[in-house]
Amino acid sequence: MVKANVIQIHDVIRLNYCFLLFFFFVFSLHNKMVRWITPFVKQCFVTCGVAISMAQFGLVFGITAILIPQLQSQKPVMLIDESTESWIAAIPGFALLFGNFTIPTIMGKYGRKVANIISVLPVIVGWLLITSASNTYFILAARFLQGISMGMSTSLGPILIGEYTSPKYRGAFLSSLCLVMAMATLTVHSVGSYVTWQWTAFVCSVITFIDLLIVINSPESPSWLADQGKYEDCRKVFIWLRGDTENEELEKMIEASKIVRESKADVVISDTFVKNLKAKFAVGFEALRRKEFYKPIFVMVHVYTLGEWAGINILSPYIVEVAEALVDKDKMNVPLLVVTVDAQRIIMNAAAIYFMTKFRRRVILISTTMLCVAVLLLISAYSYAKTSNLLPFDHPSIGAILLHVHMFTIATGSVPLPMTISGEIFPLQFRSVSGALSAVFFSFHLFITVKTYRYLRNSLGLHGTYLIYAAIVTYCLVVSWIFLPETKDRTLQEIEDEFRGGPPTRDRDEKTDEVLMETK
Repeated sequence: MVKANVIQIHDVIRLNYCFLLFFFFVFSLHNKMVRWITPFVKQCFVTCGVAISMAQFGLVFGITAILIPQLQSQKPVMLIDESTESWIAAIPGFALLFGNFTIPTIMGKYGRKVANIISVLPVIVGWLLITSASNTYFILAARFLQGISMGMSTSLGPILIGEYTSPKYRGAFLSSLCLVMAMATLTVHSVGSYVTWQWTAFVCSVITFIDLLIVINSPESPSWLADQGKYEDCRKVFIWLRGDTENEELEKMIEASKIVRESKADVVISDTFVKNLKAKFAVGFEALRRKEFYKPIFVMVHVYTLGEWAGINILSPYIVEVAEALVDKDKMNVPLLVVTVDAQRIIMNAAAIYFMTKFRRRVILISTTMLCVAVLLLISAYSYAKTSNLLPFDHPSIGAILLHVHMFTIATGSVPLPMTISGEIFPLQFRSVSGALSAVFFSFHLFITVKTYRYLRNSLGLHGTYLIYAAIVTYCLVVSWIFLPETKDRTLQEIEDEFRGGPPTRDRDEKTDEVLMETK
């Protein structure tokens, strides 16, 4: 019976309540041991909360491989057709857009910490719904909520790590997000191989609940506090996170924030709704003309597009199909090849953390992407020659090597770099909106690449599909090469000043003042 396998939701809540009591006890001890906790350890702690939120990508998309087969095989069989299967798999990608559009207002008006807490709540509810689901409607609703949460984290996560962490650690922390996602996928696949999908979802809910406790005990972002004019609180949090060795960055951030706030305070806007609305539109249109607003968005749109079309959305859900197209099943163990490629992803994501601390971002992006384009073209040519019987010599290891090299370029470059760069290049004044607008393109390309692969494969073959991917990635690489500045070991204020063309001054905001005066 289905009901025999269903975990009652009140049992889940009761168990999570026990975890709540335990972790509040642990965090109460934490306050007594702060003397030996260094700034680096504190940055690890706050990054952990963001990383587990981003790990939902691995958990939510990974459980699909467990959920759908078990739904089809359990007795009695839950009514699920091919269309329902596709929606269960794809609906989180669609719901990402709702999270992208929701989070900017929250993180700009109420703070990064509040936004982070809110972003975790829908995914917890989603996991609880799945653990107690008795029909597919509950599962679809749960995965829609999870998609909203993931969309919020996409915009918020990299920005928050960029604001929390020191320049010398920032690249490593940001690139660790991809490692955590890969480990989350491995975790959910491993757990789901031994227990039911309900218990797998319960394990995921416990992981997410731990994340909520970490987020609740994390401080507010010092950048947001400075933007709100809370300079003393900003100094306290900044020194708590970074120590007293980076005060120069702190003072520059506060000074830049004061200039922007004083500029806004110079103009008194009528408090009528219509004139306030006109003023907001006027400032919005003026912001569109600022280099520090549109240039980072332009760069990030192309970096996100590069990351999504480099092939990760082929090698994650469709790797078995690609492997079988490149390797003869009778001559090589395809399941073993798939496992080794997945294991390589985790190892290379870990290696990427080291690369981020040793090499410049542009060097990593250009070198790995050029290699990725070369591999895409080689796979295209090899696949075409193989299906057309044009190969003078063939061996299963050729296809296997191509797959591994492709995964190397993705795991060390096109997957971690977009996360890293998105946490570094947006200006403080527009960080919420800029991050969300750029993340919309991430969500869009994620949905499009997953949805169109089968159509492209059936219409153009694997060689034609990879050729299109190579062309898109090449275009994005050229744009990124030209417009992306180097960000390694630079403060967020220094990166912002480069996009602006210099540090903020009172004169730079006179144009905004004039625009606001015209709306009075």
